[in-house]
Amino acid sequence: MAMSMGGGPAVKAEPNVTPMIDVMLVLLIIFMIVIPAINSGFNAQPPQGVNLKPHPEEDQDQVLGIDAIGQYYLNKKPIKNETLPNELKRIYDARTVDKILYVKADKGLEYSKVIDALDIAAASGVRVTGLITDQRPGTMSTIGEDNIMPGAAKKEAKP
Repeated sequence: MAMSMGGGPAVKAEPNVTPMIDVMLVLLIIFMIVIPAINSGFNAQPPQGVNLKPHPEEDQDQVLGIDAIGQYYLNKKPIKNETLPNELKRIYDARTVDKILYVKADKGLEYSKVIDALDIAAASGVRVTGLITDQRPGTMSTIGEDNIMPGAAKKEAKP
């Protein structure tokens, strides 16, 4: 049997790699976006409220403030970070009923520092912690009674 060696078209057995390259490029883009987000960890930004009721501070309320560099303030007075457990223990050991601490932290503070302060408070006798936020700038509560400032008298509707 003879084989024809003519100039006819020959069958080429080359794989079509275009779909494979498209899939690889999509995966590359996905990994370029996802990997930095995974490596950066969990970034928490405390929420800003819209429908916040004004909370007048009472004399017995204890407020722990934490500024942007992590410095503690107890009732607006700066204290050394090392003395926070002793100060809280002294205050809350004397209380029998109301063991609530309000925490107001700077918006740019690392969330781990807020958690550290909450852990110290729990170990020092605080039973309930409340996180304080401010009304979002330029907004008012959609609930009418919430917009009345503490100590302000309500205006009566005229007939």
